[in-house]
Amino acid sequence: MYPSDLQTWDQKIQRDPQNPQLYVRRGMAYFKQGNIHESIQDFDRAEQLDLQLTPYLWQRGLSYYYADRYEEGAKQFEIDLTVNAQDVEETVWRYLCMAQFQDANAARQALLPVRHDPRPIMRSIYDLYAGQLSPDQVLQMGRQMGSVGKFYSLLYVGLYYEAAREVEQARLQMQQAAQTFRTEYQRDDYMGHLALVHQHLRNWHPERQG
Repeated sequence: MYPSDLQTWDQKIQRDPQNPQLYVRRGMAYFKQGNIHESIQDFDRAEQLDLQLTPYLWQRGLSYYYADRYEEGAKQFEIDLTVNAQDVEETVWRYLCMAQFQDANAARQALLPVRHDPRPIMRSIYDLYAGQLSPDQVLQMGRQMGSVGKFYSLLYVGLYYEAAREVEQARLQMQQAAQTFRTEYQRDDYMGHLALVHQHLRNWHPERQG
């Protein structure tokens, strides 16, 4: 897990306790540490201070997923998509939440259309969740797109397997995603931290690979 900058955000909030963006940033810091409940509390506080933030709190949707609050997560991503309708990731996370409180088939049937996400790897990931590509095809495409494509293909294939209740495949792909983030991707990407948090919360440690 990466070191937290919680103390920095604590100090900033003490100086400016009515600033909603500071609570968003601290909520993100909590999430990176695997403190899911605390992250949701901060995202909720940000929303209370500025109701116009609601459709932009995608981070809360991710925290809902890891808090097993799947219906609330799906609702958050539906709201997010009213202002960002062409985002594959928020569309996929809605699917992932729905797959947990219903099943993957129901989530696929309810998958919202996305036609204009400019990122090639995201178009491939969308096709995976829509049933038009296989996991192996997406992984192969990701490897051809450098470290970013490799990381995101592993991450979302791992999540795809989790939605399908294929736990061993989910574990293997997520472990590889986390390793790729640590050793190849090496950017301060929230989704990279999510891979580490996922591995931590599921107790999928690297030494258990095999």
